[in-house]
Amino acid sequence: MILSDSEILKFVESKDIVVEPFDRNCLGCNSYDVHLGPKLALYKNRVLDAKKHNEIEFFDIPEEGYVLEPEQFYLGSTAEYTESHKHVPFLEGKSSVGRLGIDIHATAGKGDVGFCNYWTLEISVKQPVRVYPGMPIGQLIFFNVDGDILIPYGSKKSAKYNAKTPEPMESMMFKNQF
Repeated sequence: MILSDSEILKFVESKDIVVEPFDRNCLGCNSYDVHLGPKLALYKNRVLDAKKHNEIEFFDIPEEGYVLEPEQFYLGSTAEYTESHKHVPFLEGKSSVGRLGIDIHATAGKGDVGFCNYWTLEISVKQPVRVYPGMPIGQLIFFNVDGDILIPYGSKKSAKYNAKTPEPMESMMFKNQF
C-alpha cells in the first residue's frame, strides 16, 4: 500500500522517513518531489566492464543549465538526502520530466528499507534537453512492508551504496562475486 500525504508527514515527524531538506510544498497527495542536485557525472571510458571499477568524472551543472545529449549516459543525484526506516521507497520520474524525454533511472527505481543516502539518477534522454540544478526531477513514493525487517540495507555487509555523498555514485557491480 502506498503512503498518503498525511502518512508521509506522520512518518517524517517520527523520523521513520527523513528528507533533508524537507519542504512541505513538495509533498503531493501520495509522494514527495525531489530535485536535481548540482553535479552530473560521466564514465571516463566508453566501454564499461562489469567486473572492473569504472571511474567517473564529475562536473557542475551551470546556473544557465546544461544540455544533455541522447548518445550520452549521465549520472546525477537528488538534492535531497533521504532515509527510510520502515518503508520501501520508490523513485519515479515526474511526468513533466518524462514529457521532456528524460529518463531518470535505467533499472534502479526501488530502494530498500534502511537506505540512507542521496539517490543516484541514471539519466538518459531521447533528444537534447537543457536541465538545471534544483529543477524538480522525480518523486518518492513509500510503500508499507509486511513483516519484520531482519537486516536493513544500511546494516548489510553486502550493501555497496552506504557511502553518504551528495555526488552521483558509479556502479559497484565489480564488488559482486560472479
